[in-house]
Amino acid sequence: MKKIQRYVACLFVLSMLVVPCSAFAFFGADVGVGYWRQVPSGSLQYKPVSAVTGDIDIKNDLHFDTQNKPFVRVKMELPLILPNIYLMATPMTFEGSGPLTRPISFGDTTFNASIPIESKLKLDHYDLALFYPIPLLKTATLGVLNVELGLNARKFDFEGTITQPTSNNTASKSLSVYVPMIYGGVQVKPVSSLSIEFEIRGIAYSGNHYYDYLGRLKFNPIPLVYVAGGYRAETIKIDESDVKADIKFGGPFIEVGLSF
Repeated sequence: MKKIQRYVACLFVLSMLVVPCSAFAFFGADVGVGYWRQVPSGSLQYKPVSAVTGDIDIKNDLHFDTQNKPFVRVKMELPLILPNIYLMATPMTFEGSGPLTRPISFGDTTFNASIPIESKLKLDHYDLALFYPIPLLKTATLGVLNVELGLNARKFDFEGTITQPTSNNTASKSLSVYVPMIYGGVQVKPVSSLSIEFEIRGIAYSGNHYYDYLGRLKFNPIPLVYVAGGYRAETIKIDESDVKADIKFGGPFIEVGLSF
């Protein structure tokens, strides 16, 4: 609840800052807060593991289940030749507990089968994108179509912990990674009160990849205010600092905010 209150307070403060700027024709903003239903799947490992234990399945071994997490985003259209700015914060934490059906290894620690474990995985990430719209496309289509292209920097905070209380075994690993990504966005606005939006952020290199994509249906019931719903998914395949992960997250989201 405290985290939700912080996000709502953040949205209120940002709206108070940007709304007065709407008086200037050259400035636009989209400030939103919402909830994303995160459904996890895939596997991970920390340090080389034996053929006996293999990769750790995040659902069957760690007992992670669906989580509903808040997110907040701020998108600003700036004047002249300045790049537009897109900020987004996405918390992502999973916790699970239950018995192991097979032995697993995390780091230098092996956790025995048939004994309960407690596990936690944090994958918070924060985005900063600088982008430009395709020149004159929005004007040429009378405001119906807009396409954006730019660069996105993502700070990725990883923390994994596994504990087996009865045997006093515990292992953990944390790291922060900065990931450069390509950003692309499309907005289709058939009528003034309704828009369909798509976004993608992604990178692929040396057998690794990281893709984040979403679709959003946005409705403006009254001027400046919107409600939205859509679907967001991420696929992560990384090998960094002895951590290997091949994980997917996906699910619907809802959102409310201000746009002008």
